[in-house]
Amino acid sequence: MNFGISFAHTWVLFLLLVPAGLLIAEVLRVWFGYGVKIALPVDRLGPAGSARRNRPDETLSPKLSAKQLVRRIRGIILRGLLTASVVIPVLVMAVVILILAGPKKMGPPQQERVLTNIEFVLDVSGSMASPLGGSGQTRNTAALDAIRYFLEKRQGDTFGLTIFGDQVAKWVPLTRDHKAIASSLQFLDPTKMPRGLGGTRVGFALRYALRNLENVGRKDEEKLTERDEEGEVPETGDQRADAAAAPRTAGDKLIVVITDGFSYDLDGGAATTIGNELLTAGITVHAVHVGEGSPPNQLSEVVSPTGGRVFAATDPSSFSGIFDTIDGMAPVKLAARQPEPVDCFWPFAYTAAGLLLLHGLSLFGLRMTPW
Repeated sequence: MNFGISFAHTWVLFLLLVPAGLLIAEVLRVWFGYGVKIALPVDRLGPAGSARRNRPDETLSPKLSAKQLVRRIRGIILRGLLTASVVIPVLVMAVVILILAGPKKMGPPQQERVLTNIEFVLDVSGSMASPLGGSGQTRNTAALDAIRYFLEKRQGDTFGLTIFGDQVAKWVPLTRDHKAIASSLQFLDPTKMPRGLGGTRVGFALRYALRNLENVGRKDEEKLTERDEEGEVPETGDQRADAAAAPRTAGDKLIVVITDGFSYDLDGGAATTIGNELLTAGITVHAVHVGEGSPPNQLSEVVSPTGGRVFAATDPSSFSGIFDTIDGMAPVKLAARQPEPVDCFWPFAYTAAGLLLLHGLSLFGLRMTPW
C-alpha cells in the first residue's frame, strides 16, 4: 500500500537495523531460550521444550487432558503478552528513527495569483496643484487618494511609481511592499517640485516606464542564470525577506498614466508610434485625464493600440469608479502551482505516543519477573 510518504534523509533509515536486531534477539530469547535465560512463572505454562524436559512430574504422553490444554493455551497467551510488553520500547525506537528521517508527503494542489506589474505614471507639473471640481481638493491630492485606493484594492500585485514633468524621476521601483508607495505619496507636492518637473511630456514618461517594465524580467533572469553558473550558496533569512518584497517577473504589465494637460511630445504621430512600442512589449496603458473638459485626442491615440482606455476624472469621487473599471479590465488570474512536499510527522508522533501509553500500562502488571 502506497501512503505517498517519502523521507528527506533516507540514510537515517539504515538505523532501523538496530531495533530490528533487538526485536529478533528478544523474540529468540523469550520464545526459544537463546541468550540469557530468566526463570519465568510461565515456564510451567508455556510450550517450550526445555521447560517440559524440566517437569518430571508431567508425563510425556502425547495426549493432553483438558486441564493441561488450558494451561498450555494460557501459557502461550501470557508469553505473547510479555513479549509484546518487552518489544514496545524497541518499536518506539523505530518510530523515532522514522521521525528523524524527515517524513514528507506531497501537499494538496494549490493555486497562486498571477500578479500584474502595475506602473503609475503621475504628472506632478504645477497645474496639478489646481482645484478639482470645486471640492476643495487639488488634482494632485485627488490623484494620490486614488492611488492609495487602488493599492488597497490590488493586494498581491507589484506596483511602481514614476513622476514626470519635462523630466522623469523613478519615485518608487516596482515592489510588492505597497506601504512603501503609500508612505512616499505624502512628499509629492507639485508646488515644491524642482524646475525640471514643471512641464508635461507624457510620451517621454511612457517610454521611460516602458524601459523599466521591460528590464524587470530580464534583470531577474540574468541574476538567476549567474547564480546557477556560479553555484551560489543558498539565501540567508534576510535575503529571503528582501526577495519577498521584490517583484516577481511573471504576469501582465500595466501602466496607468495620470495627467491633466496637453503633451507636446505626442504630436505628429508620436502618440501612435509610442502606443505600438508599448503593444510590442506586451504592456497595456490606461490614461486618466484629471480636470474639466474632454481628454486630449492624443491620449486615445497612445492607449488605443495597447487595448487600454482613456478616462476623465472631473471630480474626486469619479476616481474610485475609474479604478474599479481598470480593476475589472485586469482581473486577477490564478495559476496551478506544482504541489510541494510538506512535513508529515503526525502519524509517527501519534504512533509513538500510543506505544508509550501501552508501555506505561504494561508496567502495572506485565513484566518478566514479579519482583
